[in-house]
Amino acid sequence: MPVNTPALKTFAPAMRRQLLEAMGRKLDLLLNSQTPDTLSTYAKQIAELREQEADNREQLLERVAYTWFNRLCALRYLDARGWHPFGCKVLMPAGEGETQPELLKLMRAGSLPAELKSHTNETRLHGLLDGQIPPAIAAADPQGEVYRELVLASCRSYHKLLPELFEGLDDASELLLPDDLVSDGSIAGAFRSEISDGDCQDVEIIGWLYQFYISEKKEQVIGKVVKSEDIPAATQLFTPNWVVKYMVQNSLGAQWLATYPESPLKGQMEYYIEPAEQTDEVQARLAEITPTSLNPEELTLIDPACGSGHILVEAYDIFKAIYLEQGHQLREIPKLIFEKNLFGLDIDIRAAQLTSFALTMKGRADDRRLFERGVKLNVMALLDSSIFDAESLAEQINLLDYGLQLSDLTELKCLFEHATSFGSLIQVPDELAHKLPALKQLSDMISQDFFVTETLKRFGQFVQQAEILTETYDAVVANPPYMGSGVMNALVKKFTKNNFPDAKSDLFACFIKRGCSLARRDGRCSMVTMDGWMFLSSYSQLRESLLAQ
Repeated sequence: MPVNTPALKTFAPAMRRQLLEAMGRKLDLLLNSQTPDTLSTYAKQIAELREQEADNREQLLERVAYTWFNRLCALRYLDARGWHPFGCKVLMPAGEGETQPELLKLMRAGSLPAELKSHTNETRLHGLLDGQIPPAIAAADPQGEVYRELVLASCRSYHKLLPELFEGLDDASELLLPDDLVSDGSIAGAFRSEISDGDCQDVEIIGWLYQFYISEKKEQVIGKVVKSEDIPAATQLFTPNWVVKYMVQNSLGAQWLATYPESPLKGQMEYYIEPAEQTDEVQARLAEITPTSLNPEELTLIDPACGSGHILVEAYDIFKAIYLEQGHQLREIPKLIFEKNLFGLDIDIRAAQLTSFALTMKGRADDRRLFERGVKLNVMALLDSSIFDAESLAEQINLLDYGLQLSDLTELKCLFEHATSFGSLIQVPDELAHKLPALKQLSDMISQDFFVTETLKRFGQFVQQAEILTETYDAVVANPPYMGSGVMNALVKKFTKNNFPDAKSDLFACFIKRGCSLARRDGRCSMVTMDGWMFLSSYSQLRESLLAQ
């Protein structure tokens, strides 16, 4: 059943507005009320909210609303597929004719799933339902408070299973979840009524929801000089399925068929284009660079601007077909693909979370025990290094033991100072690239040290970012961001001018150059771009560079 995109196009922006409004009211209530919860229990989180609101209220609400939209999308999808490890639906009723969410129904019957008991106070919830304990907010609906806590317990239970999307709660974002999730007019009620189980049969729904959720924000910033925090909304676009298939099939798929022309994969790729007839000289060159055999575990594909992951999801299907052709068991394939074959980067943490979720759902369809296997995906939202204190780390650890100096740490920090603005366009200098094995050894040690602060543990992410950006890949596939130099902010404009002088007129052209450098010499780069670079005079040097190299 195809995804009902017209309905989602209406639903997602409306949900964004409703979330922002509800969370704004909740924020005002928390900051201005004098209750035991606000004065003691959650004093630390509320102080954090107060500080963030003073800094930028709009950004605070946008970030938290986006976070909860993603989580509710995931819960609705998992409800539809029946994949919750605790065995019941969170947002939806158990069956037709019922109106109460199944999880709330089980709680009222005294049958809270065992997997959720450690993530909430069951005694308190029963006290609320029995009228023995008053709700936290005077005159509020006790059942609503109980159900809100059950939704939070479900999210907490997913922290270990899907940590990219269900980050550790018990923070400020948890407090801003609206109180009413039961009524038909609530946020959760909209997910129940507007998204059908049929819509959730294709994981593509995740990408469409993301695209439509940011559409109004995109309209607000498009055509203006774009602030760094607005680059994702201004540049991201969900790629239609046939375009994705065309790009992936004629890069990764074509690479496999070049070595194995009789592969049954050809019959599964409706958009694959047979190679044109070539001269003897070109045929000889192709024969020279085409390997006589390929190990599926060594094939790699990266989307350097992955958005919500549509390209990587399609690449998963190609890799799956290749592994099956080579005789692998279906249940072992998802882990192999996630850990060895697929890589994705983005500047938007919420988009990267959806990519991780969509890919995990593809894998879960093939391996029902995937959640238990501790699989780690190579999908990352690039992180700015402003939070990393190189000097503090150098004071705590003898860098010479690892063949490192403070200058190596500061160079790594400087490289990613504006990672959320420059994204995958960042290129790792050769000298720093040579230090990566030692930096990786150091980061592994830090990750195992219980006494190192969480901030210092972030060091490992900067090392991983550098590793992914240093590698080259068999296939580079992307729908790169589009942003003309006229609307680039000063920071981005200076960066593109210094690093991509022959492509500086638009970000998409910079990504063409960067995509080619990410591809191996015998690799393939497949992108959907505007066509101006093929004839406009401002791209003449880019054309010469591509032809020469």
